[in-house]
Amino acid sequence: MDIRTFGELIEWTRDLHKNLAECLGHCATRHEEERATALLEYLSSHESELARIVDEFEHQSASNTLETRVYDYLKHNPIKTHRTCDEPYAKQDFQGIYREVMDFHEQVMDLYRNLWEKAEIPEARELLGGLLDMEKNESMRLARQIGRMDDL
Repeated sequence: MDIRTFGELIEWTRDLHKNLAECLGHCATRHEEERATALLEYLSSHESELARIVDEFEHQSASNTLETRVYDYLKHNPIKTHRTCDEPYAKQDFQGIYREVMDFHEQVMDLYRNLWEKAEIPEARELLGGLLDMEKNESMRLARQIGRMDDL
């Protein structure tokens, strides 16, 4: 997707979370380890919820903010994720799945942080700050929940 505006950035991020949710859910049905299957199901549900939350940012933001150009996006490294689900998580262990999903969230936060630092328009900074805070909080919640699962 060619991202030119903050609205397109939000759509793209939402679609990344949605795609990850679908891939994790698909892999959950194919994993042989019960513990990893439970993790994949939980992560799939969490990513679906994140896609919904990101979508809310689009509905709550002013149209002029959503139409603001994102000039520095092209300079940012693309986020690495499984854009097509060839069952990568079905072959990983619990810790491997956890590391990869947390790395995905770190990449999203890096993108938001990078754009927030360069945003000149207060409304764009506010939008990016909100997205960044949401990703940080959800990543911390995810880490806590997975830590509890790992303790079991």
